[in-house]
Amino acid sequence: MEIAKKYEIPIVEDAAQAIGSKYKGKAAGNFGATACFSFFPTKNLGAYGDAGLIVTNDDSLNESLKMLRIHGAKSKYYHSVVGYNSRLDSIQAAVLLVKLNHLDNWNEIRRTKAHKYDTALREIDQIQIPKVASDCYHTFHQYTIQTSKRDQLRDYLKTLYISTDTYYPLPLHLQQCYSNLNYRAGDLPISEKVAAAALSLPITPELTDQQQDFVIESITRFFRQK
Repeated sequence: MEIAKKYEIPIVEDAAQAIGSKYKGKAAGNFGATACFSFFPTKNLGAYGDAGLIVTNDDSLNESLKMLRIHGAKSKYYHSVVGYNSRLDSIQAAVLLVKLNHLDNWNEIRRTKAHKYDTALREIDQIQIPKVASDCYHTFHQYTIQTSKRDQLRDYLKTLYISTDTYYPLPLHLQQCYSNLNYRAGDLPISEKVAAAALSLPITPELTDQQQDFVIESITRFFRQK
């Protein structure tokens, strides 16, 4: 933000997975000129279908965003710019308004489960657990570990019907859609290393203590055998 202010660069804040998270007491979504939240069903606050939200404190930007979501029209059938059909439908909004009342509690449950993972997995040398700075309030949309045995661990857990995932297996600079930028493997070694080692474990509020214990016991058993 200091750099952006110095050079007058507007910041679009990607808060898609961060609703409820805080940095130095300030909530995600309050830093940039505008911020974007995702309400995809798997998010901490999820709708029953595709949904999202853009927030801003800038009145002029707000007017532009409102036009863009309705075909670029300020009044019906009169289009000022080329826009989109991106309105949040009323059913999704109704679902979100009900679920919003539970968000803080759900986030606390996620934090409790993350702490349990931390305590159980930090002693396994072959696992790197997430690190959270002391001035941050993490809401753990994902609980992502890193291990050089990621693929073997993922396959082992799959045999036990434990669902895991990798967010994300291929860094942006190696995606085909950006091939015109001429990046090659090795150009961004840290991104590539993390993409090859990251594995996200179950952490939804609905995960029972018994289920989480089984996940932890299974991971511990895997590394004990190695």
